[in-house]
Amino acid sequence: MDLILSRRSIRKYTDEPVADGVVRELLKAAMSAPSAGNQQPWYFVVINQREILDAVSEFHPHSLMLRQAPVAILVCADLQLETHQGYWVQDCSAATQNILLAVQAKGLGACWLGIYPQAERIAGMCRLVGLPEHVIPLALVAIGHPAVTKPPANRFNADRIRYNHW
Repeated sequence: MDLILSRRSIRKYTDEPVADGVVRELLKAAMSAPSAGNQQPWYFVVINQREILDAVSEFHPHSLMLRQAPVAILVCADLQLETHQGYWVQDCSAATQNILLAVQAKGLGACWLGIYPQAERIAGMCRLVGLPEHVIPLALVAIGHPAVTKPPANRFNADRIRYNHW
């Protein structure tokens, strides 16, 4: 519970690189996510080239933290792997959340950047990393060693809970 409740979006990073082995562990966490009918429609593009990370801001207005992040993971769905039509968004969202929780467990910082369903962001990412037509980017997760510390945020709101009926 502490891991979940203390996770925060981090947008400022140090210059320290993220080790390849740590990135691999984050990807193992992502691929451990549940998926509809165990279809596992995901693919992941690890982006660690500075020119690619910097170019995202040309089409994504909320991506300036990528200029400091040493690495990002693009979470995508291969529509040809779908056996349960339309559930790829949920599947890839679960994988993205697993990345965020694994980042927190490793003492790193991350920020989830939404790509899907914004057409200009989808087109920009597809063009930037050369995705095939049947692969759709859902989210880009900026990852690095945090240059800031944020306290946990209490987001519990009892007014948003209903039992049995609205």
